[in-house]
Amino acid sequence: MSEGDSPATGPARPNTSVAHNARVWNHWIGGKDNYEVDRRVGDRVAGMFPVIRAVARADRDFLARAVRFLAAERGIRQFLDIGSGLPTGDNTHEIAQRVAPGSRTVYVDNDPIVLVHARSLLTGSPEGVTDYIDADVREPDEIVRGAARTLDLDRPVAVLMLGILNFVLDTGEARDIVRRLMAAVPSGSHLVLTHPTFDAEVGGAGNRAAMEFWNANATPPITARGRPEIAEFLDGLEPVEPGLVPCSRWRAEPDADVVPQYAAVAVKP
Repeated sequence: MSEGDSPATGPARPNTSVAHNARVWNHWIGGKDNYEVDRRVGDRVAGMFPVIRAVARADRDFLARAVRFLAAERGIRQFLDIGSGLPTGDNTHEIAQRVAPGSRTVYVDNDPIVLVHARSLLTGSPEGVTDYIDADVREPDEIVRGAARTLDLDRPVAVLMLGILNFVLDTGEARDIVRRLMAAVPSGSHLVLTHPTFDAEVGGAGNRAAMEFWNANATPPITARGRPEIAEFLDGLEPVEPGLVPCSRWRAEPDADVVPQYAAVAVKP
């Protein structure tokens, strides 16, 4: 973290007896910050739903494209990355600061091991600022209060919610979380999201059994949603072209494979 940053104190001891999403995701994208239980559950899910590794990589590639777009073409200099997961190559702040070194990024997660690594790895440019909030996505008001210590909420903010609303099982609650977060940021702010789906037309039909296994053997529990439900998270916002599409196809090569993970970037008018 940059000098002067003030992350939450005293992380709880990681529970290494149960697979956790942040660590399994790290395993799927080739990271080393995971435990045997995470690898075992992750490999079982991948055996049931082989495309999941491609989903993980496509989601990460979408993050890079979206952040570059926002920093370079929309002039966004503030990023609130909720459900950030474990640090990997090309984290949000690194992508943004390559475009604009003074960019500010606040990461939010609630896995103790993520906090441990965030404190040691999330160092930014001398001109920029990187901070971390230990909080749950279900606590949008706490997230906003914590972000306000680092971000100027009178200026546009990119609110990143990649693969996180699927852990809020109640769709009404998930919509309310998005509404409250976007209400706290000004016009010109952007919402960036990805979300898994069962929609057969994008290859999601096989996802159901894998998610049932996940919910019986790992934490936190997860759900998928159809495109119409995911589109509701964008209510009141103006989607950026090409709209709500598989994350592998958002401003990517036209022949990119389709994955069962929708993505969108939308601006607050």
